[in-house]
Amino acid sequence: MDLPEHGELIDRLAPVVRDFSLRLAPGEAVGLLGPSGCGKSTVARVAALLHRPYAGRVVLDGEPVRGWRYSAPRAQRTAVGVVFQQPRMSADPRLTLHALIAEPLRANGRGGEADARVGELSDAVGLTRDLLARRPHEVSDGQLQRACLARALVLRPRWLVCDEMTAMLDASTTAALVAVVEEYRRGEGAGLLAVSHDPVLLSRWCARTVVWADTVPAV
Repeated sequence: MDLPEHGELIDRLAPVVRDFSLRLAPGEAVGLLGPSGCGKSTVARVAALLHRPYAGRVVLDGEPVRGWRYSAPRAQRTAVGVVFQQPRMSADPRLTLHALIAEPLRANGRGGEADARVGELSDAVGLTRDLLARRPHEVSDGQLQRACLARALVLRPRWLVCDEMTAMLDASTTAALVAVVEEYRRGEGAGLLAVSHDPVLLSRWCARTVVWADTVPAV
């Protein structure tokens, strides 16, 4: 995965990041370290094909990305799984956790796989069957983030973007979810971009960490 080279990433109309370039190889775990508000989440959204860069290009599996969000080709948009910092902002409050995890399968015409795949992933992330029947307001932040991670993995993506995935979690839940991501990455050969402001976490999690100040010039 190659993110925009010598281009700009925009949030609404104002440029947020200029002259950003990053390469991620299959199977590689790369951390992106920077302070809050520097633009890391904008980069994460571009990497997840959720935000169109104003200039430059994104290359995914050797092919330039030509569409964003639902206009991206299905093969590209399903190749990337993403987990955000705040699970309650990324989860439909009307859905049970089972339906939340299965949502990408149903959206891609693969609903027949839902029960088996949700059962497999709920075991992996530590969700019991009774929790799968609950809605987001009936579970804790940690339990909901476990479901959001399972949702990110349900289509077996080749690339993972974790944007401050553990920022709102306690130490034990953080360790558990990082272990799930690492088991998946190693087993599937997926590339991982882990975005955080925590240098200790990234040093333990990733083989290579890119420091924001060393990558993006001051604007």
